[in-house]
Amino acid sequence: MDMSPNTRGMLIRRLSIDDVEIFRRIRLEALSCDPSSFASVHDDWVDLSDEEWRNRLNEPVFVAFINGEPVGMMGLSRYRPRKMAHRATLVSVYVRKSARGTGIAADLLATVSDYARSLGITQLELAVNAKNAVAVQFYRRHGFVEVGRIPGGVLDGGREVDDIIMVWRLDG
Repeated sequence: MDMSPNTRGMLIRRLSIDDVEIFRRIRLEALSCDPSSFASVHDDWVDLSDEEWRNRLNEPVFVAFINGEPVGMMGLSRYRPRKMAHRATLVSVYVRKSARGTGIAADLLATVSDYARSLGITQLELAVNAKNAVAVQFYRRHGFVEVGRIPGGVLDGGREVDDIIMVWRLDG
């Protein structure tokens, strides 16, 4: 699913198994630069084998590139049970600090939600760190609503931080 570069010189495309090095680079950058934004930590990923990295690409991962350089990513994890196959979770959402405020996150979300709709997915879900006010506001602006919280959902530097659970109905 390649897209043409837009007027900002940005291109978004779904990574393939052959793109494992791009995936490794942007994922490790995300975990290094914004460690409190993810449930995983850098050490969970840095020593994965090439096969484990490729296996992580079995689920769709979309990456935004500017002038060939990966600057953002967004993954989609679909529920497998038939009664839940209309649902998917956004995962691994990241935009490099220097590219924030440029619309890349919105473009990634549009690409991923269009892809989800093409699979018959009608509901996107996510968990976001309650201390990440910028991300929470972004998701609200784009149609997500808070449906609950997981108290102490993550441990960040020894502190418990709530996860906010948000949902976006794509068919409504």
